[in-house]
Amino acid sequence: MTKVNQNFLKLPGNYLFSEVARRISVYSAAHPEAKIIKLSIGDVTRPLAPAVIEAMHQAVTEMGTFEGFHGYGPEQGYDFLRAAIAQHDYAARGVDMKPEEIFVSDGAKSDCGNIGDIFGTDNVVAVCDPVYPVYVDTNAMAGRAGEYQAELGRWSKLVYMPCVEENGFTPQPPKEKVDIIYLCFPNNPTGAVATKEQLKVWVDYANANGAVILYDSAYEAFITEEDVPHTIYEVEGARTCAIEFRSYSKTAGFTGNRCAYTVVPMELERDGAKLNALWNRRQCTKFNGVPYVVQRGAAAIYTPEGKEQTREAIAYYQNNAKVIRDGLTAAGLTCFGGVNAPYIWLKTPNGMGSWEFFDLLLDQANVATTPGAGFGPSGEGYIRLTAFGDAEATRQAVERIKTSL
Repeated sequence: MTKVNQNFLKLPGNYLFSEVARRISVYSAAHPEAKIIKLSIGDVTRPLAPAVIEAMHQAVTEMGTFEGFHGYGPEQGYDFLRAAIAQHDYAARGVDMKPEEIFVSDGAKSDCGNIGDIFGTDNVVAVCDPVYPVYVDTNAMAGRAGEYQAELGRWSKLVYMPCVEENGFTPQPPKEKVDIIYLCFPNNPTGAVATKEQLKVWVDYANANGAVILYDSAYEAFITEEDVPHTIYEVEGARTCAIEFRSYSKTAGFTGNRCAYTVVPMELERDGAKLNALWNRRQCTKFNGVPYVVQRGAAAIYTPEGKEQTREAIAYYQNNAKVIRDGLTAAGLTCFGGVNAPYIWLKTPNGMGSWEFFDLLLDQANVATTPGAGFGPSGEGYIRLTAFGDAEATRQAVERIKTSL
């Protein structure tokens, strides 16, 4: 008889955002008159930048000619995009990054989950708490997480690093030795950021212990404060201990186009192997590359017109974040994030549970959010709100929440 991966059977319930969508659907079916505003799933709403559309149109035209047709592309990404990334995302910030250290992919979510393929299952993994569920779930699927402890809302083998109000939602290295460390800044879900000095502590820890930092900086485009690093490679020593994930999903509205990239420096070695070579081998075996048309669109955001148009869209969402944060703070609620990130981390009133407050807002305000408990034990007592909605709908949602409370 065929055997299944038993680790999948250990996963509790649905994936968080699937469960949120299911509950919204159930409520909508029971209340068809309700006009629900979704501040839950972090999906963008602004159209693609004109420069991106123009580049993709041109690429489609090329694909209709013998001279311009592209079949299988390089699994690592086309040279024109890798070179643009190296120049604009790294060299422009004083970071030397070679194109061959950059791997274009179909999403940071995919890469954050797939990166585990190059690591042994006996590594000790540390995650922030609360945490983006993909980091936890994919390690559970691989067998690194142990057993799920329902009464604690956590996995037995994972090392949880509390990110709470008392430490500014920025963790400290654990006392025990760990091998793989997931960090996300600007953070999803809390919206917190880490300074260069704070990241240097992690880089030093990783280099001293032979650990690897998996650094998710998918939201770096939303950083507004000058002293917040946009890449972990701004920190001395990071090239020998860190892998960085970037995405065009929120930066340029590519959630429907799927394009991102992962950086694996040549100097990064563990267990006698270069991780760049291992990731390249993995990608060549399991991935056939991002479509040419999509990569041409991604490259267009680095043109002067593309940069300006992309910044306009980001500013639109940043203003939404300000509307949410300022409005709910004025209503007496405690809010975090929303300054360097598109997420607001809201403390539930009167010690109310996350799912309880989710249900209250859905029922009384017809506003959908994401319960903090779904991000881990330390997320209980919070909800996450996203700034990726329509500006008028966002304003209405804030007013509805204030009225319902």
